[in-house]
Amino acid sequence: MTAKLDVAPGVVYWPERLNQNQQAALFAEIMVGVSEAPFYRPAMPGTGALLSVEMTNFGPLGWVTDQARGYRYESRHPHTGRCWPPIPQALLQLWRETARYPAAPEACLVNLYRADARMGLHQDRDEAASDAPVLSVSLGDTALFRFGGITRREATRTVKLASGDVLMFGGPARMMYHGVDRIQFGSSSLVPGGGRINLTLRRVTGEIHLPNKKATG
Repeated sequence: MTAKLDVAPGVVYWPERLNQNQQAALFAEIMVGVSEAPFYRPAMPGTGALLSVEMTNFGPLGWVTDQARGYRYESRHPHTGRCWPPIPQALLQLWRETARYPAAPEACLVNLYRADARMGLHQDRDEAASDAPVLSVSLGDTALFRFGGITRREATRTVKLASGDVLMFGGPARMMYHGVDRIQFGSSSLVPGGGRINLTLRRVTGEIHLPNKKATG
């Protein structure tokens, strides 16, 4: 594991945060969850166009979208009608070690990028808990991750996120525009058939307000 890098105000990057054994163990846990909540391709609001990325979720809540009702969080898989599987303990521990937020994440969005999958620039703004950071874990093929400011007009930067890398954004960067330009297909052998799995941990409901500490001395 290498030291963390502050790549922009509110954006923290841990290259190789997970070693190969940890990556393999986490991937195995993810696949158990996927057997209960299979990947599917959600539809864009309005147009009904399918995303190029396949998705599922873990945790009490899951991020979903469809043509009729748009972006939102739901407690059940839209195709199976079953509750989402729990968030793996390894990810909850990683959240505690990195996010330092006083409440656990409620959603883990699981994105599967195959060879031609992309994710356009967007903001994560469907969460009431905007004081909580977003924590992203990469497994499998390397992604070209693009991020900018809180408006589309601001300049963007690109970071290569390889398998085992962790990235977090919060504070002044919580509403930053970000996306995935492409993946370097075949750069990792972790995901059978090639591809990248991105795990995004989010707190959804309500901001957590800590009591003010009394001055001493």
